[in-house]
Amino acid sequence: MEPDAETVSAPRQLGKYRIKRDIYTEEQFQKNYERNTPSPRNRDFRIQGRVQCRFSWARFRKIILKMFPILNWLCAYRVREWFLNDIHAGLSVGMVQIPQGLSGVLLTRLPLPVVNGFYSAFCCSLTYVIFGTSHHISIGSFSILNAMVADVLKTLNFSPILTANGTFANFSDANYMKSYMEALTLTASTTFLTGIIQLLLGCFCLGFVTTYLPKTLIDSYLTAAALHVIVSQFSFIFGIVINFHMGPLAIFYNLFQYCMALPKANATSILLFLVGLVMLRISNCIKITYKHSPVAFPMELLLIITITIIANHVHLHAESSMLAAKMVPHRFLPPTLPDLSNLSRIVAHAFSLAIVSYFLLIFVGKRYACIHNYNISSNQELMAIGLCNIFSSFFKSFAVSCAISGTVIQEKTGGKTQFAALIGASIMLVVVMKVGHFFQALPNAVLAAIVMVNMFPFLEKFMDVPTLWRQDKYHFVIWIVTFAAVLCLGLDIGLAIAMGFTFFIITVRSHRMKIVMLGQIPNTDLYRSLSDYKAAAEIEGVKIFQCCSSISFANMRHFKGYLLEKMDVKAVPLDENEMRALISVSLSSTGMEKKDFQCACVCDPPEPLPRIPYTEKLVKRLHRNNESSSSSLNLIRWSKFESKRSSGTLPTGMLQTQHAQSTAIRLRAARPESGKKKDEGERTWHSSDPGVDTSTTLLCQEATQLRSTEFSTYPVHTIILDFSMVQFVDLQASDLLRQMFHMFQNLGISVLIASCHLSVIAIFEKNDFFDGCVTKARFFLTLHDAVLAALEQNQRPEIVELSAGDPEQELDEGLTEEQKITGSELLNEEPISDLFRAYSLQSEAEMNIFQQYDAPPPEPGDRDEEWEQKWKYARDP
Repeated sequence: MEPDAETVSAPRQLGKYRIKRDIYTEEQFQKNYERNTPSPRNRDFRIQGRVQCRFSWARFRKIILKMFPILNWLCAYRVREWFLNDIHAGLSVGMVQIPQGLSGVLLTRLPLPVVNGFYSAFCCSLTYVIFGTSHHISIGSFSILNAMVADVLKTLNFSPILTANGTFANFSDANYMKSYMEALTLTASTTFLTGIIQLLLGCFCLGFVTTYLPKTLIDSYLTAAALHVIVSQFSFIFGIVINFHMGPLAIFYNLFQYCMALPKANATSILLFLVGLVMLRISNCIKITYKHSPVAFPMELLLIITITIIANHVHLHAESSMLAAKMVPHRFLPPTLPDLSNLSRIVAHAFSLAIVSYFLLIFVGKRYACIHNYNISSNQELMAIGLCNIFSSFFKSFAVSCAISGTVIQEKTGGKTQFAALIGASIMLVVVMKVGHFFQALPNAVLAAIVMVNMFPFLEKFMDVPTLWRQDKYHFVIWIVTFAAVLCLGLDIGLAIAMGFTFFIITVRSHRMKIVMLGQIPNTDLYRSLSDYKAAAEIEGVKIFQCCSSISFANMRHFKGYLLEKMDVKAVPLDENEMRALISVSLSSTGMEKKDFQCACVCDPPEPLPRIPYTEKLVKRLHRNNESSSSSLNLIRWSKFESKRSSGTLPTGMLQTQHAQSTAIRLRAARPESGKKKDEGERTWHSSDPGVDTSTTLLCQEATQLRSTEFSTYPVHTIILDFSMVQFVDLQASDLLRQMFHMFQNLGISVLIASCHLSVIAIFEKNDFFDGCVTKARFFLTLHDAVLAALEQNQRPEIVELSAGDPEQELDEGLTEEQKITGSELLNEEPISDLFRAYSLQSEAEMNIFQQYDAPPPEPGDRDEEWEQKWKYARDP
């Protein structure tokens, strides 16, 4: 049976992706492959010195659709599917808005003409239909916002008091009418300034702030706001009127006032509230399906019409809107421009109203947009609500926002577009103009039951708190803090505290660094966490650290501390002598002459300070237990590579031997091992870049006596940092990272970076990160490239190490006189009689010694007794 054609071609296709390639560093990759230069943007203006304007129908259409979102759904309106649902929702919302507008006077205590309030509601709804992007928002008065506006009137000392017969003072009183008109003028000015602030914020595109607010904050804020609304309805439930307070702890003060007034509660109002509450809860069990779509039973509409008919034929002895109708003047106040002469007195209140009005709107809009899977524009919503408040101010009305109860009704009754809100506003205005007196007999307790039932979906978010505790502690804390702040301090101050706390939590969480150590999955090029995978094995001599977040000034200390802890070293600040020597080497490396006395003109520009590669040195940690002991490593080394740049290095802390700057001796403590090669982990990474950093000074530290009689060599030769998850590295973190490169270089440990994004490398270039020691040759395209390069470089026999049994032996004849003098001073500075001292010998010096005997130096494992005799004679003839 012959194989299928697809079966044969499959291995050939897979073979294209089985690639064998060389190791790539960023430096080599950029040389081999040319980078695309960013193309300049198409310029619509100033072409060949002439100003031209390019017109595009597509761009014009995009701008128009963005400015007038009504066109997005009006042009695609599905009449057969959406029309009946929008009619149903519009009727329900319109009938609920009528008693809400009539009873709004009772809470604010400001007798606004009823007709003006309904005209304002109609104009605001029409404005939002044109400019709003949410499909379910119902624009109208919000009880808490009305109370905040009424709180502004305290600046005028205008406090209308109900008389014994339940009415305000006589409108025929000239003094009262003057105070009344001043209050309405101040209300209109506050509303107008609120809309102007919102419009300006929208023009500056500040609506993006809501992008950084999590859903947890939105749910918690709306839950606390729902509790504020429920408390405000107690006046209708119990049939009592109190002096409603706003501000910090106002909700508890209002509750105390209601408790004190409970003996005066109206039993009929309480009974009607309970009846309405039961009927509305029963309606949730009634399911209606129209064309396979569930439709809510219109219980609100049925309840309002039924109770209104009964109340007009039977006196129910309950609080109703009839009292509110008697409180307000019957004449219509024509639209007028607001008075802007008192802006300085209301600007703070207006800004607070603007923020609360917008965030209530956007929070409710986002909630239902998420449920129905569409997007809303935060900035466009800000401009839409600003225009609504500006139009509302012409009728001397309150600041408007999202009518939460109306929005819930519009959504659950099946409203699909803003056409439902437009129908509701139209029905509301027509009914009020013709039969408005008919609804004045409706008890306010029924309206309170409708409002409270529609707040229950927001109170159900209390059930999410235990889930948040199990899933995410950060969001749990955000929920609790937001709820407590808004409930106790109000919608404005609580919102500011909640947003500030949320931004703090986001900042802490985004900058909290998680670092894991990686190991290789055997026989693969995959690397996973050593703590998560048992199969992951650590590579000998290589430590791999994966940074799981960006590195900034906020977490760079944690990043440094974690690396030093895992490498079992600590950073010790350089003393004054070491810093002075380091600066002198930096000056000599930059070509600046060092003079003991120098006189310069003040007019001359000051010379730039030399960049010091590091300000700390790394030493081994001292363990307290008896089983393990360690000491400071002697960090002076001598190799073939480093001899080329020895003229630019200086062992700091040895000012008495500054004449040996050109040939600094580098010693390394090593432990002798029998029958084995020396630990290969002590070889230094040598950059392929021919440039050498002469500012890198290798520190000489005094060796302290061990509790045992051995020096422990450092087992790690390479540290690899996986930057695949790092998005940016700021300026301070770049400086710290460069210093760590140099400090580990002094320990003989090379630091490599793998999978670093090109944007991060661009940040390094801007921050002047690279120098002669830290080059792009240390950056590798993948983590596996870095591992292979580290292992390959470690196998190069560039440094030959010898162990000497006698610590008082001198260096070979290949050393210069200055090196011998400096080395003897180092050995005689603090004699160590019971320790073994090992020296690193460069290959060229060993070759020079054995050229006398025409014999090449043998390998470390082949050195027999004859070789030892020749070596001893060569050193001490």
